[in-house]
Amino acid sequence: MKTSTFFLSCFLLTQNTLAGTLHIGQGHPYTDFEQAAAAAQPGDTIFFHAGTHAGGQYVVNLQGTSNAWIYISNAPGEEAIIEGGNNAIQFSDPAYLHISGLIFEHQMGNGVNTDDGGSYDTPAHHIIYEDCVFRDMSANGNNDLLKLSGLNDFEILNCTFMNGADGGSGIDMVGCHNGIIKGNYFENMGSNSIQAKGGTQHIRMEGNFFRNGGQRTLNLGGSTGLQYFRPIDATFEAADIQVYSNIIVGSWAAIAYVGSVNVEVVNNTIFQPENWVIRILQESVDPDRFVECGDNIFRNNIVYLGNNLSTETNIGPNTRSETFLFSNNLWFNEDDPFWNGPNIPVDDANAIINADPDFLDAQNDDFLIPISSPAAGGGYGLAEPQYDFYEMGFGNPRSIGAVEASPVSADFEPLANLQSFDLFPNPGGQYLTTTFILDNPASVKIEIISQTGQRELLMPESIFETGVFEKLFEVEVPAGWYLVKITAGNEHSAQSWMRVDVRP
Repeated sequence: MKTSTFFLSCFLLTQNTLAGTLHIGQGHPYTDFEQAAAAAQPGDTIFFHAGTHAGGQYVVNLQGTSNAWIYISNAPGEEAIIEGGNNAIQFSDPAYLHISGLIFEHQMGNGVNTDDGGSYDTPAHHIIYEDCVFRDMSANGNNDLLKLSGLNDFEILNCTFMNGADGGSGIDMVGCHNGIIKGNYFENMGSNSIQAKGGTQHIRMEGNFFRNGGQRTLNLGGSTGLQYFRPIDATFEAADIQVYSNIIVGSWAAIAYVGSVNVEVVNNTIFQPENWVIRILQESVDPDRFVECGDNIFRNNIVYLGNNLSTETNIGPNTRSETFLFSNNLWFNEDDPFWNGPNIPVDDANAIINADPDFLDAQNDDFLIPISSPAAGGGYGLAEPQYDFYEMGFGNPRSIGAVEASPVSADFEPLANLQSFDLFPNPGGQYLTTTFILDNPASVKIEIISQTGQRELLMPESIFETGVFEKLFEVEVPAGWYLVKITAGNEHSAQSWMRVDVRP
């Protein structure tokens, strides 16, 4: 083991030594992304420097390797905007790219395209989008902020999607596989916030926040031209999708199962949908090829109604709605104290009907629930998801909804390796001080997290020895309630949380 570790360390050091940095912007060697991409080699970093850069960039076969990814980002501390064009960037047949920190806006086709060049035999693969902003489409049709076609093994992390086209999606996946969409924020979408269709399979959507997410916030399936399926003979629009620990506010319909199978919608919080909670549809109809929509799960969700919906579930023809599994959901209608429950296709086993979940402040996006909530401890026992919207571990028994019944307060319970954690003043202003005590050396990181899941580091990951520590932080966030998370990692990893009232 020691020999292998030493060899790997030397190999990575060699890779980093050989890697180059390519700079884009006024006064830098490259004027646009196409030029820099043509020169990039595995292991290189491409920096966009401050300013507005032209969209309409088309790049083919930009590929790193499994040991030497290509990194594409804003230059440290600088804001880089890629504006306009039909697409900001179209990546065709890319591999092993990590794209971070960029702002894409005002495109007329799609914001960013990532595709397999039209051939599923050579899928795009191993792509990460992280901490990017996709916003303000200059189009009104079927135009997507992020279009993914034939992409495998990918992650979309902590990105923001705002003001999409009327007929488009925030993220549109056609024939994509093995993906994670986590910790993102969506607001003001057109048709969908996320769409998964055309044979898309094995996608996990976790810990995202959706506000006014369109006609169908999550379109789990869809309607795809036969030539666009990947693989070409797929028998479903979407399969094996996990929708875990998300918060969905508004939209015509929160969840649409459309030609999909084996989809799990578990431990989410759905707040005031406008027309329906759920749609069950089959838009690709061919009994000789496509399996009908069915064998899907809706479990451990809080559904908070407030708009006098005519029906909670819209069921179309050619579906197998009777094969759905509903259990342990909490349904509450704030407009009707005598409401006797939802109109759904099968019984909801162990459902809680018309009991207020007691959100701390839903009108201001605070969906924490107290331990006295009827949702506390009412969930069906599952191995997944392990973590709630804020990445706190679910209890045993777990709560219903996206947020575990609040262990978050000014009271701290000592954990393995982390014996004390405090923040003051609380309420606090521009500056906060944290103190913590470690029993053993550990790598410590402290984050501040908004009620909609946006995260900022108060303290980057740093190594601390055993002892008592005190740190002063400048807090640059709007006034409001936040969660502060401390992680102390070693063989006895520990996490703790505290709720803080920031009043700059």
